[in-house]
Amino acid sequence: MLRLKELSLRRGSHLLIDRVSLTIHPGQKIGLVGANGSSKSSLFELIEGHLDADEGELELSAGLAIAHLAQEVVATEQPAIEYVLDGDRPLRSIQKAIQTAEQDEQYVRLGELHGQLDAIDGYSAHSRAEQLLSGLGFERLDFDKALRQFSGGWRIRLNLAQTLMCPSHLLLLDEPTNHLDLNTVIWLERWLKNYQGTLLLVSHDREFLDEVVGAIAHLHQTQIDLYSGNYSQFERLRSAKLAEQQSNYIKQQRQIKHLQNFVRRFRAKASKAKQAQSRIKALERMTLIAPAHIDSPFHFTIADSEKTSSPLLALEQAELGYTDHSVLQDVAVQIQPGNRIGLLGPNGAGKSTLIRSLAGEIGLLSGQRFAGQHLRLGYFSQHQVDDLDLQVTALIHLQRLDRGAPEVKVRSFLGGFGFSGEKALQPVGTFSGGEKARLALAIITWQRPNLLLLDEPTNHLDIEMRQALALALQSYTGAMLLVSHDRYLLRNSVDQFLLVFANEVREFDGDLSDYRSWLDFSPSRPTASSDAPAANTKSENAYDKRKRLRNLQSRLASMENKLSLLHPELNEVELQLADTDLYTSDDQAKLYATQRRHQRLRQEISELEELWVAGSEELEHLQEK
Repeated sequence: MLRLKELSLRRGSHLLIDRVSLTIHPGQKIGLVGANGSSKSSLFELIEGHLDADEGELELSAGLAIAHLAQEVVATEQPAIEYVLDGDRPLRSIQKAIQTAEQDEQYVRLGELHGQLDAIDGYSAHSRAEQLLSGLGFERLDFDKALRQFSGGWRIRLNLAQTLMCPSHLLLLDEPTNHLDLNTVIWLERWLKNYQGTLLLVSHDREFLDEVVGAIAHLHQTQIDLYSGNYSQFERLRSAKLAEQQSNYIKQQRQIKHLQNFVRRFRAKASKAKQAQSRIKALERMTLIAPAHIDSPFHFTIADSEKTSSPLLALEQAELGYTDHSVLQDVAVQIQPGNRIGLLGPNGAGKSTLIRSLAGEIGLLSGQRFAGQHLRLGYFSQHQVDDLDLQVTALIHLQRLDRGAPEVKVRSFLGGFGFSGEKALQPVGTFSGGEKARLALAIITWQRPNLLLLDEPTNHLDIEMRQALALALQSYTGAMLLVSHDRYLLRNSVDQFLLVFANEVREFDGDLSDYRSWLDFSPSRPTASSDAPAANTKSENAYDKRKRLRNLQSRLASMENKLSLLHPELNEVELQLADTDLYTSDDQAKLYATQRRHQRLRQEISELEELWVAGSEELEHLQEK
């Protein structure tokens, strides 16, 4: 499938990969991990043909179809569903040829083209594109919206849908869970587990890696080491390897010291000169083992305020939302000192609206907000990251908060967040997204909050920083309310959950495993509409409800019709597989094609049935309103 042979890659004078040999076999699912700047993205560019190796070779199988996740979408008038369908390039090519043949009245050619369309399952392409959009959180009404109508995060989802739509032998995904909520991450997990091709996945979400991949490629110090197993297994194997390396390093240092002492003592003595020279040569030949640097570059704690209040913050009989647009009703939330709360619920249900209302960033539509006398609030959101002053340094950001703080103390504190030396003196405008997020967290931490409100704090953070954040939150003694799609952070930081769903906030009696089960039986699906303000009159809302009902009923009918066609087709294929002649025949290609068709039909039926059940429950829920 893919092979690196003594391959080296440079960017300018910087050596990224040094004489690496690696073989990736068909069907493998491999996670790429390593510190930021360890050439993961450059490796993708090399595979895609955008970079050339400086030395060695990159070998790819002939006819290899590669799909990769783009990071930008041009804001055009093209409908979302058409943009997703563009991902299937063979489909678009045949459709264009059919259009030309129809115009030229080439009926024989048309017959051939429709045969080709059937061979690539082109007649179900529209349905498959709709399933991808639904799985990634888009509603039926979003399918025909122009690309320019979606925010940046939702455009990234459209890119992901287009990538998954692309027929591929090799799928390259770079941080696909950024901008996804927990529900959609779980859906994507399932999709990738069913993917039949080879997957190279860059992700900083360790639970996502654990669920999806069967091997880890660790990029470090210009090398790539391949480990069997998921990320948790990689961590254990890597720790054992580092422990052995450290032990060998200590033994070697003792040996070196012994040899050096012998040389120093006997080099001048004629009787021992030969032995001394022998030891000098031994020292020269010795391959030095590097000391194992297993510690994270990030070390920080979150100290809370000396004073507190009980409760710290509360909402009573509150209606939350925006002008003419209510999101949550009758909300009663009380945060006491020491509470560690995680928020669950589909995207668009109101989690961010709840946090923004608690933070006082938006006012209540009705009800009361009570802040304790000694409340010191630390609020993290993408908004805080975007509001950093790009013209000044990380050092100045903290000095503005505490004019009297000694510079050495501030710089030492920033070093724990990865801003050591000259990095603390660089303008924030030169920082990456992850560095800006780290600085925003540093600013919050410096102020010693007794209540943290964290809305997706791990976006753009690498695994090392996520681990450091999890450790800091574990030792933090203040109260916390957290929204995150990172299940590792949730599992290790909170001890109770609130569910935001169906315009309500209520306690969720269970853990993340229970929430995953709840999703399977819930009528909810993520929606592309955010918590943002919407100016809708009551009559417009009623019209939208009727339109949504009609679209949902039409969609259910379409799925029922599709299922009525797929089930007989599946029965026919299963009869073919039951025929023993198929396995004794010399035509192995026919056997493999039949098996692939069987797998595809089962997967499509399973996904359609899941969507039909969810749609039926949603229809029932809408009709009861």
